Amino acid sequence: MRLPRKLEILKNRIKILSTRPLEPSQINTARELGIDIDCISFIETTPIENEALSVKIDEVLTRKATVVFTSMNAIDVVASHLSTSKPDWGIYCMGVTSNHLINQYFGENAVIGTATNSNDLAELIIAEKKSGVISFFCGDQRRDELPSILKNSGIIVNEIEVYHTKEVVHHLDKEYDGILFFSPSAVVSFFNSNKLPEKTVVFSIGKTTAATIAARTKNQVLLTDLPGKDKLVKKMMDHFLGPI
Repeated sequence: MRLPRKLEILKNRIKILSTRPLEPSQINTARELGIDIDCISFIETTPIENEALSVKIDEVLTRKATVVFTSMNAIDVVASHLSTSKPDWGIYCMGVTSNHLINQYFGENAVIGTATNSNDLAELIIAEKKSGVISFFCGDQRRDELPSILKNSGIIVNEIEVYHTKEVVHHLDKEYDGILFFSPSAVVSFFNSNKLPEKTVVFSIGKTTAATIAARTKNQVLLTDLPGKDKLVKKMMDHFLGPI
């Protein structure tokens, strides 16, 4: 007799590695469907804390500015410098979660443009702002694409590094059916210490992360262009279980 679909899933459990923490609700939902997710971070971010950086951030906060965030970590660091008043900023960002954070910290109308990757975000800025200065809050391992595209189009980029990213080494003995990657830096950290079995399917947020993966393995890579942990988790679940 053929087992019902859910019982088949539970009999042959799927093993997934997420290279950043997920919400407990996401892990629990997956577990109920026969997917066991281990969360192991391969990078660690820490805010930069010094007087020189505080002066730079405060200077931008006190004037009208066009600002770019491509990282939620950068948003959190800059938001920690806010006083009771919100700055007069027009903000470009990537992804739904970043948009929500900016609305929370900087006001409902602060976001003036969004994109799903840094190249498209740069092109949007160029299309809407032909000259001037952009303040780009980033980490010390930020990608080159966005600032390079802007600078080549004559836009001055005021880069302000607000957090450090460092690799966290984990040598894995366990084999996984799938691995979730959310950033190029996590990809680099993972492959510096590990190799993948041929059967493992790799899931990636965005084309930049996917390209970083493809440079290090020939395993199948499936990506979502929509930022957000929930989007990548759904992509993984749809792959192994079919649309839910």
